[in-house]
Amino acid sequence: MTPEDGVAAIRVENLCLELTGGEPVIDDVSFEVAPGEILGIVGESGSGKTTVALALLGFTRPGVSITGGSIHVGGQTIVGQGASTPRSLRGKVISYVPQDPGGALNPSLRVGDGILDVLRAHQARTVGEDSVRAALSRVELSHDFRRSYPHQLSGGQQQRVTIAMATVCEPPVAVLDEPTTGLDVLTQEKVLAELLRLRDEERMAMVYVSHDLAVVAKIADRILVMYAGRVLEDGPTDDVIELPRHPYTKALVSAIPDFHNPRALHGITGVAVGVGEWPTGCAFAPRCEHRLNRCEEAVPELVETAPQHRARCWRWQELTTNGHPAAVVRSSETTLPPMPLLEVSGLEARYRSGRTDRPAVEWVSFAVEQGRCVALVGESGSGKSTIGRCIAGLHVPTAGRILFEGDELAGHARSRPLQIRRRIQIVFQNPFESLNPRHRVGSSIERPLRVLRRLPRSAAEQEVGELLERVRLPKRLEERFPVELSGGERQRVAIARALAARPDLLICDEVTSALDVSVQAAVLELLQELRRELGLSMLFITHNLGVVACIADSVLVMDRGSICETGPVGTVLSAPSHDYTRRLLEAAPCLRESAVGVGAP
Repeated sequence: MTPEDGVAAIRVENLCLELTGGEPVIDDVSFEVAPGEILGIVGESGSGKTTVALALLGFTRPGVSITGGSIHVGGQTIVGQGASTPRSLRGKVISYVPQDPGGALNPSLRVGDGILDVLRAHQARTVGEDSVRAALSRVELSHDFRRSYPHQLSGGQQQRVTIAMATVCEPPVAVLDEPTTGLDVLTQEKVLAELLRLRDEERMAMVYVSHDLAVVAKIADRILVMYAGRVLEDGPTDDVIELPRHPYTKALVSAIPDFHNPRALHGITGVAVGVGEWPTGCAFAPRCEHRLNRCEEAVPELVETAPQHRARCWRWQELTTNGHPAAVVRSSETTLPPMPLLEVSGLEARYRSGRTDRPAVEWVSFAVEQGRCVALVGESGSGKSTIGRCIAGLHVPTAGRILFEGDELAGHARSRPLQIRRRIQIVFQNPFESLNPRHRVGSSIERPLRVLRRLPRSAAEQEVGELLERVRLPKRLEERFPVELSGGERQRVAIARALAARPDLLICDEVTSALDVSVQAAVLELLQELRRELGLSMLFITHNLGVVACIADSVLVMDRGSICETGPVGTVLSAPSHDYTRRLLEAAPCLRESAVGVGAP
């Protein structure tokens, strides 16, 4: 990398962070980002990618401190000798888009006032309604949203507002932490196009933190792979995706779902090591099928394996091969029972707020058979989540019928028998809000075991550990509170809590959006296993068409509250009949397109 002015937009040298007890969190991380370049940072939950991203703003979480190295951003020193006050630089020199938009937006401020506050704080040249209109237009939101409060927006709309606020001052550097996690593919495509415009026209440098390798491959010029606080591999995007030098990178790439090539996914064996559990040698060695005794005795050096490409592996030369292992094609054979488990007929639902009364779902009908998975896809605000909430008894429909094994369900969950509430479970999109912040992980999972299944305490406590293991979480997390977990770890806890009830119908509302690809593969593998063993039925709400191809039997495409297309998943994804479905497929990122350099400047 050779910046035109000779000064990198971001330069990180030998960065180290530790807990107050001395346990390392980040160890010897170094990289540079030139003006007009996008660096993608990927890795499993707990790998340290968000910790590095926050350190770029001179910020650390409570109990964590920067103990070594230096950070220079936009010609200013954030960490190191002669460091400036980081707070004065945030927003004007470097901006941040957080992973949780609901927690980042001030609930007492309207959207427009929040954007104006950012402009005033940094003494922007133009402060007014035109600036607000332009900021919202960039992320495909109308000017009418300026009057809305954050709680009146969907998760995807909240995320777009945070991106608008972060880019309104057009700072030279932006740090984006999972910025498109809650967005549908059409909105995601527009947001990514805006980020690429800022890169190309404004020469904005970006650090793009994400678990979605397909999106990172589409937008990033370089990729940095992290695991247990260390860099395992970094290099040009095409090289890292097409010819990974580290076994961990190869496993991540192989776990990416692809709707062009539906296949059974397999997660990486074992559980990622946590802080304070780093082994003496390579941290990935306990999970690596290629490990040697040498791997467990010493940490490999980060060596250059090709021009501008580095890897931290003793065996990178002998393991480097063209392509990836052949994937196992997913079997689509199912036996349909004569009686559907769930029938939805003529469903209508509305949202009322003050004097406004708008339709959310209109005349929707479908069925879910025993042991089958029906996927709901569509843009944010198309009514997908509302349908799920109506079935779970959390939103009372205004018309239509919902039948469960032929019996009509009451509109509100509290009016349903206990056994029906046990048999129908929902996992929400936002794990930050669905878990009680005052309850430990073990207590949250134990509650449905005690309340819905009436298990004694000893049996419930034993099953908590088993459930955590099934969603690839270590048993030690039982004693932690949600705030002590990463976003992906919180989502897996929410999934474990829903599975604790042993439901017959599981409603999954964007349950994999906060998960990295390896954990996503493990969770999808678990859900498929439960379908085979227990006959679990699923309503799978998602915007990830690759996931749909891997897990669903049939798909419903939603557009503005109505179903515009439905059919077997293979038919709909390979030969769509509706223009809207074709637009979704064209906008969906996949490695097949990304590998040819879509994101290259």
